[in-house]
Amino acid sequence: MTNKQKSVPTSRFSRAARFGTLATKVAGNMIFEGTKAWVSGKNTSRQELLLQPKNIQHLAEQLAHLRGAAMKLGQLLSMDSGELLSPELSAILARLRSEATPMPHKQLVDVMRNHWGQDWLEHLSNFELRPFAAASIGQVHIAYSETGEKLAVKVQYPGIAKGIASDVDNLAYLLKVSGLLPKDVDLQPLIEQAKLQLINEADYELEANYLARYKACLGEDSNYLVPHVVDTLSSKQVLVMHFVEGQNIEALVDAEQGLRNKAVEQLLRLFLRELFSFKLIQTDPNFANYQYQIDNQRLVLLDFGATRELPQHISDGYEQLLRAAIRSDRAGIAAAAQTIGYFGQGLAQQYIDNVVDIFLLACEPLRHQGVYDFAKSDLPKRIKTLGLEMSTASQYWHAPPIDALFVHRKLAGLFLIAAKLKAKVDVNQLFMSNV
Repeated sequence: MTNKQKSVPTSRFSRAARFGTLATKVAGNMIFEGTKAWVSGKNTSRQELLLQPKNIQHLAEQLAHLRGAAMKLGQLLSMDSGELLSPELSAILARLRSEATPMPHKQLVDVMRNHWGQDWLEHLSNFELRPFAAASIGQVHIAYSETGEKLAVKVQYPGIAKGIASDVDNLAYLLKVSGLLPKDVDLQPLIEQAKLQLINEADYELEANYLARYKACLGEDSNYLVPHVVDTLSSKQVLVMHFVEGQNIEALVDAEQGLRNKAVEQLLRLFLRELFSFKLIQTDPNFANYQYQIDNQRLVLLDFGATRELPQHISDGYEQLLRAAIRSDRAGIAAAAQTIGYFGQGLAQQYIDNVVDIFLLACEPLRHQGVYDFAKSDLPKRIKTLGLEMSTASQYWHAPPIDALFVHRKLAGLFLIAAKLKAKVDVNQLFMSNV
């Protein structure tokens, strides 16, 4: 995490002004570079002027500074629609998945005083002003209770909740007029969903509720650990939990093969339970949201802000789809996709066939007999290539159901973790024994 600290713009006016400043800088750079090209006799397209390194840097920096809606929409677009985006925009959005600047100490103290009162430190024996994590909605600090218990205090950036709708709309407009988004693709459903998702993520009381529900769903399963919420100190903007010791899941990359395999099996088994049993899924498979306790081989689950409830027809549809994929049953896959909500009226058969092709390809680890070697697989690249081919036929493009996008986002993230850990897992056997 960067040491640089910047105040979070808190009012709608100041946040809108950031977008205005960004647009002005981008336009200025385009005029300057365009003039240089004209003087030297070069033919330069508007797209080339727009995507020059200076403009890309300005966009990434401003979105990271605004945090919140700007970063979340970027994350959703990069995770869910990567095959539709230009390489330049994909690179910007990839940075936003991991970058955020913490707010200055003075702004942090003001936030804590607003929530716990002028004597806010009386609730604790110690509070570390420097955050150990910073993301799109808030930052996390280590603190200690009056009895010495180690705590994780998640503090929401000021003004984030109030600016959700305008931030998302401003960013979407900026991306559309810039030409960074394809004109023929209607991303409005995704944009509206980003607003709803952010409203939920900005409600820490809702996240505390999801934490409690997950603990109840997991019961006494020793494979997983969910932090305990300190309700007396938590609110809509501050979430206090008992600190859970563990290593970043990437640390397992140097562990012995069996342990890496087990960790990924635990992740995949949990996904199956989320999808088919809990009907409640944590949709943000960020590496930072998982830790591992190597001594007792237990997966620590963190950050439930992006949790989503799944309708019964989505759960049923995916079970049908995965079972059909194992049999390479194209008609069964198409019927399951219809249940999920993929196919509206009047869609061309070519589009339906393309969707079935993508599902069959994406289910390769599930259809594979025996151990699947994630590290040696180029499956994400092949899926992206196939998706890009489909998206170029704009007359066939159809927005997938929003619930499906979040399910796929989770699966894509789990694949990345499995590949990073070089896991080898019998996915088919895991599915058959757990569903």
